[in-house]
Amino acid sequence: MTITAGALATIEQAREALAAAGATGTFHARHVGGGAELALDADAVQVAASTYKVAVLLEVACQAVAGELSLTRRVRVPGDVRSPGPSGISSMLDEVELSVRDLALLMMQVSDNTATDVLQEIVGTARIAARLDALGIRDTTVRLDCAGLIAEIIDDLDGDPLNEDRDALGAAVAASPALAGTTGNTTTARDMTTLLSLIWRDEAGPPEACEEVRRVMLQQYAPHRLSTAYRDGPKIAGKTGTFYGGVRNEVGVVDFGDGEEYAVAIFLRQHEFDLRDGRADAAIGAVARLLVDHLRSTR
Repeated sequence: MTITAGALATIEQAREALAAAGATGTFHARHVGGGAELALDADAVQVAASTYKVAVLLEVACQAVAGELSLTRRVRVPGDVRSPGPSGISSMLDEVELSVRDLALLMMQVSDNTATDVLQEIVGTARIAARLDALGIRDTTVRLDCAGLIAEIIDDLDGDPLNEDRDALGAAVAASPALAGTTGNTTTARDMTTLLSLIWRDEAGPPEACEEVRRVMLQQYAPHRLSTAYRDGPKIAGKTGTFYGGVRNEVGVVDFGDGEEYAVAIFLRQHEFDLRDGRADAAIGAVARLLVDHLRSTR
């Protein structure tokens, strides 16, 4: 594929936006229906963080359509079953009972790790991986749930992480094989836009399953990354991914209506290790807008 001067200029602007936010990154953007695309190291293996939850949701929806699982099935989550995480059931103290469908909403809307792990146990990690492989998503690896991933990183740390200062802990976490793209759950920017495009074209599974994934992804509550690309207008369905140690990601679809839909995947690595970093969050939205605006201009 020939890269135009305009595309090269846009990629360079995006790279500069990341650098100004104290980060490097990889990205890929494409029209859902095919055609032009923009990329920077789009096939480099990245830490998926919570972006892998899109694949969990797809497996839940497909098994439901196949009659293997009911979305209204009630699931009891005891108070002593909690995966580490800052949101949803992970931050609750008491027993809860929810439907499979509402567990999936919590997994995507507020990136609830406990809800994710409960669903992953129900549908099976091997089934999630097999579906991705069948779809040709071959550079993505799903081998752990959230609790397993966090436990693996803790095992990689030398000494008691609670005794480390912030920068030392961030550097130690970043050096963990699970955050170096060699173990854990990994993906690429191109794989994620491929998966999203298949879902938005009803080709990742039965149309009813793809519609359910889209419905849930449109309800993500994350006003600080991809959604900052456009103040108003297009619908934005996304999934963030964050991990201490400099990982800041988001994948999603920007929908202007009438079939004008763009899949975007942006994976950042920060040079510093703050949990809250508005510059890096905003850079994801800025890069997404650069990429999507260029693709729109070439249609």
